[in-house]
Amino acid sequence: MAKKVIAALQVGSSPDGTEATLRNILSYEAEIIRSGASLVVIPEATLGGYPKGSNFDTYLGYRLQSGKEEFRRYFQQAIEVGSGDTYPEVAQLCKLSKNTGASIVCGCIERDRTTLYCSMLYIDPIQGLVGKHRKLMPTASERLVWGQGDGSTLPVVDSAVGKLGGAICWENMMPLMRYAMYAKGVEVWCAPTVDQRPIWRTIMQNIGYEGRLFVVSAVQFMPNATVMGLGEVIDEQGTRRLPGAPGDGQENLINGGSVIVDPYGEIIAGPLLGKEGLVTAEIDTNLIIESRFDFDPTGHYSRGDVFQLTVNEKSRETVFE
Repeated sequence: MAKKVIAALQVGSSPDGTEATLRNILSYEAEIIRSGASLVVIPEATLGGYPKGSNFDTYLGYRLQSGKEEFRRYFQQAIEVGSGDTYPEVAQLCKLSKNTGASIVCGCIERDRTTLYCSMLYIDPIQGLVGKHRKLMPTASERLVWGQGDGSTLPVVDSAVGKLGGAICWENMMPLMRYAMYAKGVEVWCAPTVDQRPIWRTIMQNIGYEGRLFVVSAVQFMPNATVMGLGEVIDEQGTRRLPGAPGDGQENLINGGSVIVDPYGEIIAGPLLGKEGLVTAEIDTNLIIESRFDFDPTGHYSRGDVFQLTVNEKSRETVFE
């Protein structure tokens, strides 16, 4: 198992919707095969979309009908998650995984009854869908449209590159969540996100160094507001800009920045900026063992006699039959 290739697929949600986004993901099949990747991580909310710049016409104390209609359109682009052909988007990802021989971790907007969740799916080349994580805490105004996950979706799954686990976007800054996942034995940390800032890469380096594991962070690439059809028209040429955003409207809304980090916190691939693409690195999982000679966060450095963490992994369902 020691040496394997892992990858981040830096793509974004298409303005033409989920079906077009999925076609774009599938178009990378040959490139994934050529890379020899055994793991491909796809960014946060790629399938279903990240509604950057939208407030769904919601104001404190009231909500406009136009915002409710926008939510309905967004809801219709989300996907249902489960195994088998009943769930077409998941089935297509499972086929991609089988054809490439790579495990896939994909960020999506999951529709469950009439609630949406920001989720990441774990797909195995042989077994298909083997795990799902729902984002525990949507950030700021994301809470308008996404529900909160619970402790029942904190999986760690086996793969050809080792045990996979991770967190979505700013969950990665929740210290207790990180520690809980470290304790499950994660060896390759998957961090799908839409955070393009340089400091995000510092956070990824910290997780690699703190957890003594490899990190794959896949960041969306989203072109300017005019291409995406988002925001307000600001000139006669139809140029668009997000409300309050700086610049002339030509800036990419999400500029990418996907990286791969080793257990010593060093960036070994990326960042890829300003375009779509596949970021790859060959890793040697023996490095995890070597790095933990110095520091094992849930082993010889854990001091369980002083510190203890309780994790509730029960479902938050309210009705049981």
